Amino acid sequence: MPGGSSALVKLKRGGLIGLAGAAVAVTIWLLGWFDVWEAKTWDWRASLLAESGQASDEIVIILLDQASLDWASRENGLTWPWPRELYGAIASYCGRAGAKALAFDVLFSEPSTYGVEDDQVLGAAMADFGQVAAALFLGFQSGQTLSWPGTPANPHLRSEGLAEWIAAGAYQQLVFPRAVLPVPEVANGATVLCNVHLNPDRDGVYRRVKLFGLFDQQVFPSLGLGAYLASRPEARMRFGKKGLTIDNRTVPLTRRGETILRFRGPTGTYQTFSAAAVLQSEIRLLTGEGPAVVDPQALRDKYVLFGFSAPGLYDLRSTPVGGVYPGVEIQATMLDNFLSQDFMQPVSGPMTALLAIGLALVSAIGVSFFTRPVGSLTVGFLGIGLPAAGVLAAYLLGFWLPLIIQEVAVILAVATGLLVNYTTEGRQKRFIKQAFKQYLSPAVIEQLIQNPERLQLGGERKVISIFFSDLQGFTSISENLAPEELTALLNEYLSAMTDIIQQEGGTVDKYEGDAIIAFWNAPLDLPDHAQRVVRAALECQRRLAVMRPTIRARIGKDLLMRIGINTGPAVVGNLGSRTRFDYTMLGDAVNLAARLEGANKAFGTYTMIAQATRDLIGATAPVRELARLAVVGRREPVVVYEPMLAETYQSRQVALAAFDRGRALFYQGRFDEAYRTMESIQAQDPAAAAYAQKCRALRGQPPDAWEGVWVMQNK
Repeated sequence: MPGGSSALVKLKRGGLIGLAGAAVAVTIWLLGWFDVWEAKTWDWRASLLAESGQASDEIVIILLDQASLDWASRENGLTWPWPRELYGAIASYCGRAGAKALAFDVLFSEPSTYGVEDDQVLGAAMADFGQVAAALFLGFQSGQTLSWPGTPANPHLRSEGLAEWIAAGAYQQLVFPRAVLPVPEVANGATVLCNVHLNPDRDGVYRRVKLFGLFDQQVFPSLGLGAYLASRPEARMRFGKKGLTIDNRTVPLTRRGETILRFRGPTGTYQTFSAAAVLQSEIRLLTGEGPAVVDPQALRDKYVLFGFSAPGLYDLRSTPVGGVYPGVEIQATMLDNFLSQDFMQPVSGPMTALLAIGLALVSAIGVSFFTRPVGSLTVGFLGIGLPAAGVLAAYLLGFWLPLIIQEVAVILAVATGLLVNYTTEGRQKRFIKQAFKQYLSPAVIEQLIQNPERLQLGGERKVISIFFSDLQGFTSISENLAPEELTALLNEYLSAMTDIIQQEGGTVDKYEGDAIIAFWNAPLDLPDHAQRVVRAALECQRRLAVMRPTIRARIGKDLLMRIGINTGPAVVGNLGSRTRFDYTMLGDAVNLAARLEGANKAFGTYTMIAQATRDLIGATAPVRELARLAVVGRREPVVVYEPMLAETYQSRQVALAAFDRGRALFYQGRFDEAYRTMESIQAQDPAAAAYAQKCRALRGQPPDAWEGVWVMQNK
């Protein structure tokens, strides 16, 4: 049988299991095998918790959508690509409407097919507005330009601390060797030139962005950030330990110079106008033909970003909040996060590992302590659910907390803990059930399973209450019954008595023919064990009285049961050989209980308890003192009592009072008086009849040294 697990053993076992599960999860995580799945869980969080930020209403998007292409073709006969004067018209309208800035997510890298004048018109419109961000593309392999041509320098863009910041870390991913530049006419009209190179994660989904790129020792912000800088030409970019700071707004950066976007919702979250509607508004404004399609107030004091969404223009991306997402909306999200100051921050690697280890430890220890299936599964489900709740809470607080490593650590810890429970605790449970099912109630067995440390191997010394019962004259009864009838009778009787014993928390030691041997207060502690054993004995007598008429009708005789009870120290445990043993008891207190069962014959009683039991039951059961009894094999006498049902005790008050007087006279050696007293009630009380007979014998030959002890001559 496996030993009972102490709390310390469970704690150590759970700790080792948790550390092992966490170690496996952390190792796999460090190898990057969780990255793809982790990204998917991030998309789930972003979609579930996306909400508008403080700055969302400051941003407006103009999209060159399919409806705009159709309008230009239908109304003006224009095919793709559009003449650049149309973009100039959009810039002019934004300027007249009072927009804070305009950012073009469009690469004007080739001269216009409509001639240089077309480029000049756009450049002039941008310069007239004076707060326009234009696009360039920085790449590692794409782009023919290998050095900055000198002009235009990125106008008005100033930075501080960049060289020191680069020297302090590994930021090679921010330095681009190649560039695709806008044509000079457009570049010269821009307030700031911005990098529109966006890198998706390995699965092709855009979740994070670089806020700037470096090319030939010059800094080029990303377009979303560039829109802000275009509106604030005097702003400075300051690089430091905390990240990038502009106008007291600090953006945390990873070692790769990236930041994680907090998406506000699916495409269309920001107020959006089609390019055709803006162009029609500019035309109506210039010609005076009617009200503008796009109210200028809708653009006033807004950051306006222009981009493509028409399917054929190849600027649709996949993001956590949608598989078809215009690239310009990614830039808008970047600007929104900057204005709202709520970019997501990744939780550091060491902190992530510590959280995974902590959750694995808590889950494994919990499973180790809660060994019942319901408890283990509850702990397991809570452990598995806790990381999901944690990452959602972290998202709301602005942190990307990896989920998969935590879940894997917890699942490994819980699964291993359940397996270990099954192989250790489960084996122990099966042993306990097998070893005790014959003599313990299912409820007591369940308590033992939950507290196996309370069951010691071998023997332990405990104070217990012992129960011995036997049927009066059962040998003669059995001789007159067929084996099948005898078996049925015994099964019926023993089942009824055993149910009562187990309901009172007793442990059945064994059956010896018609005899039942049981005890209380082992293996589980029962502070009221003496009360329980007396209550069980009286209930057994009551139940047998109910069964007696039916049994008499079957066998022609009454079944009467004698019970002896004692309370005292004994050795209790699994005793026997290595291959065969019983959970039983040994000790002088056990022998006395057995003697008291037989002593009932001398007094004509059917239930007898020793003084030790009487002292513990208090007033819970009425008793009468029977005798100072010296049983066979025991030199010291013991005071014995007969417990009764309350109704029996009340109905026999007169006879019991007379019995007490006669017994007191017997103790004093006044045998004649005792005889007369007992003789007067012997017809009502078998114990009084026994005393009358004893007094009759003693008054003829009084003992020399009388101590009032009734000495048993037989067992």
